[in-house]
Amino acid sequence: VEAALRVPYFAATAWYHKALPADLQAKTLAQFLPEVEEFTMSELLPAIARGSSLPAAKLKEVVGKMARYSGLSEQVILQHNLDVSPDFFWKELLRDKGFTVGRLDSRYKGIDKTAAGDSPDYNAELTSWLHSFTPAINMYIRNELNYKTDLKYNMFGPVNPWDRSGDRTGDNLRQAMAQNPYLNLMVQSGYYDGACDYFNAKYSLWQLDAAGRLKDRISWEGYESGHMMYLRKVDLIKGNDHIREFIRKSLPKPGVPAKF
Repeated sequence: VEAALRVPYFAATAWYHKALPADLQAKTLAQFLPEVEEFTMSELLPAIARGSSLPAAKLKEVVGKMARYSGLSEQVILQHNLDVSPDFFWKELLRDKGFTVGRLDSRYKGIDKTAAGDSPDYNAELTSWLHSFTPAINMYIRNELNYKTDLKYNMFGPVNPWDRSGDRTGDNLRQAMAQNPYLNLMVQSGYYDGACDYFNAKYSLWQLDAAGRLKDRISWEGYESGHMMYLRKVDLIKGNDHIREFIRKSLPKPGVPAKF
């Protein structure tokens, strides 16, 4: 499933870098992505599930469409058995132009020491982000909050390896929502975020409430940005509006009792 779900993110990134056929580039991202999502669920997922039992003609058809949507060559897709990793995609998409693309925001481009290889030398977006936000948060903490310390402020803390043993986050959240009629969920995703890709988020929400009993309290919003979607001003405004709307919707109406 994971191998298929990342393809809409690949498509969004390829569209941004103008690496797609002219007819696809002529569409807006909002027009283009539903087509890729439908292909992912209706054709790519079943094809991956069939493995070596997939007829050669169908494999050729699926590979052709995946190449068309992702900006990758058919040869590369076949070499990876339809399972192209994000690391390889970041390295491969603009390899012929001498660039890599970023992980947390694939609008950013990097320059590796060599064009060869399976993954970028560094995350292209981080230099800009760390230089922008690390000094700002340190200045705010010291000058505005008057908190003085010699401790390092970790933009990326020493959290690895993460312990995911016994992780039932989704089930726990679903049960909490079932027990609390005022608990609502909204997920905000940047289309160019390769760390928490947007279609994986949508799929996870579908699986969280497979019966659809809670769907009126679950929402998803997408933005033409990366992991920090608020870096694009139009998405900062739109995202804040979505949060305000979400809060208003979540607040109990005066005098109206909860229905369990």
